[in-house]
Amino acid sequence: MPEVRYAAAINRALADAMTANESVVVFGEDLAVPGGPFAVTRGLLAKFGAERVRDTPISEAAIVGAAVGAALSGLRPVVEIMFMDFLTFAMDALVNQAAKAHFMFGGQCSVPMVVRTPHGGGLNAGPQHSQCLEAWFAHVPGLKVVVPSNPADAYGLLRAAIDDPNPVVFVEHKALYASKGDLPELPEPVAIGVARIARPGRDATIVTYGACVALALQAAQTLAAEGIEAEVIDLRSVQPWDHATVLDSVRRTRRLVVAHEAVTAFGIGAEIAAHVSEHAFRTLAAPVLRVGAEFMPVPFARSLERKYLPDGADIAAAVRRSVQKPALLT
Repeated sequence: MPEVRYAAAINRALADAMTANESVVVFGEDLAVPGGPFAVTRGLLAKFGAERVRDTPISEAAIVGAAVGAALSGLRPVVEIMFMDFLTFAMDALVNQAAKAHFMFGGQCSVPMVVRTPHGGGLNAGPQHSQCLEAWFAHVPGLKVVVPSNPADAYGLLRAAIDDPNPVVFVEHKALYASKGDLPELPEPVAIGVARIARPGRDATIVTYGACVALALQAAQTLAAEGIEAEVIDLRSVQPWDHATVLDSVRRTRRLVVAHEAVTAFGIGAEIAAHVSEHAFRTLAAPVLRVGAEFMPVPFARSLERKYLPDGADIAAAVRRSVQKPALLT
């Protein structure tokens, strides 16, 4: 299989979807000619023309609002918001309109739109360009939220998101754009809401998504040298998330660590921890542990940001604490 960059996989998914369906349109700030701030959409204008690939004014509210109207009118818009932080300007259109329209109109319409947006730190972009806000949108009924960790899943999940009749927030970690991975000539479809086991294990389960998957795999490799075999589950989708795969793994390993780059408080990890505690408590041999960022804005300085962001060592340390905890059950 050819190896491609994460950003190139997204570009190919957009091009293939636009070729397959003329109702797919792409627009956003500086998206057409330069290809967006990370050049992900570069080349689409030349292939599909200005009617389907459009630059917009610098107004996230206008971009997402136009996408809602376009979706309700029969198009399948894919819009780009330069940084996830800027979705704060589009909350009404996304949360109150896109997410609610199908319900409020009695199922007589759908809103098939995708909002692509990068999140995460590692580039020293400061507290207003580095946040991981996926938990906000996972909390809203009517929205789906996916966070791919590798090129093949980025391609497959974006194709699934574009085909979906509901609004999807498609989250891309900035630090992943240059990463490489296999992408088949004929990629397999990836269903929204289905996790994958990135590494099998018997002693503990690590549940994560996005850029933290690579960190979890690093941690698992370190732990394996110590005789601890950790199973790593890549959620791929955080709304809906794959309850069955997670619960099955936890019932086998009896221990769970949930890791994400977002702040730990009130995050995706808290929801998964609560669900597992409710549905698999009797199988747990140790408390569910969470790994995430400190409850503070993302630091600008490189040295501070490095300490702020969770890493593989943090995940490995949490697994060790879980394995070393006295059994909860006799």
